[in-house]
Amino acid sequence: MASLADLDIKFSPEGKQFAAQIDELVKLEVAVGYQQGKANEDGVDMADIALFNELGTIHIPSRPFLRNSVNNHKEALTAFMNKAAKQILSGGSAKDVLTKIGVYQKGAIQKEIRDGDFVPNSPAAIRQKGSSRPLIDTGRMRQAVDFIVRKKGDS
Repeated sequence: MASLADLDIKFSPEGKQFAAQIDELVKLEVAVGYQQGKANEDGVDMADIALFNELGTIHIPSRPFLRNSVNNHKEALTAFMNKAAKQILSGGSAKDVLTKIGVYQKGAIQKEIRDGDFVPNSPAAIRQKGSSRPLIDTGRMRQAVDFIVRKKGDS
């Protein structure tokens, strides 16, 4: 895809800045959730633990906190994304806008872990954890939610 800067258009200085940020935005993405390679104290990758809880296993019911952080809050997320997109029009940088989106969605995931309506823990899990609240044991999974702004396609 050709960049806006490559088009035969005479931009004002503000237009050049806007075109440069749109070109940058096309090259970047924000990945929100769990980044592979961050293990808990048991040596199990936190991304795997999140996956097991999100999708469920033969021993763990599905508790879709990642999907619900989007699906249950579409209007608020859409409004935030529209506000963030307008920052590009006001001279904001693509990286700053994606960072704000990452911070917002990280908070939404953490809130869903804390407040979501999930299948209750089994009696055995309650005895082991001392709590009936799903997804909350030590708090590490909620604290491990993070985001990175990266070049599209990088992992």
